[in-house]
Amino acid sequence: MWTTENRPRYDRNGLRYPSDLTDAEWDLVKPLVPPAKRGGRKREVVVRDVLNGVLYVLSTACQWRAPPKDLPPRSTVHGYLQRWDYDGTLMSIHDALYVACRELAEREASPTACVIDSQSVKSAEKGGLRSIRRDTMRARKSKARSDISWSIRSA
Repeated sequence: MWTTENRPRYDRNGLRYPSDLTDAEWDLVKPLVPPAKRGGRKREVVVRDVLNGVLYVLSTACQWRAPPKDLPPRSTVHGYLQRWDYDGTLMSIHDALYVACRELAEREASPTACVIDSQSVKSAEKGGLRSIRRDTMRARKSKARSDISWSIRSA
């Protein structure tokens, strides 16, 4: 709830971009980021800046070639995004921040109610190819086969 006591907690004016992580958010996320790979060169990029780059692109919906120059290179940010999406890091970061936000709002960690609008129910009734049984579908004849006349020759 937006109150005068609560408003400073959500103030993002001190950050470089509104999508950047605050120190408190980074403290929640930091243990969830996987360590650098074994072997090879040491990690030279600051992981917090990479995550800020990912959040910038996702929140502003800018093109991958257009992030600001003070963020890590776009190839680095995109590579980490793909890796974290593949290994589930992004989902665990999302879940941790989601639970923290709900607890700050003095709500249960997981919602207890769900809203389904009529449009989503209607679209689910139509179904797709998976809901059609192949047994009940009429077999299609190829044009080449339909031109052939089958006859039994008697000898």
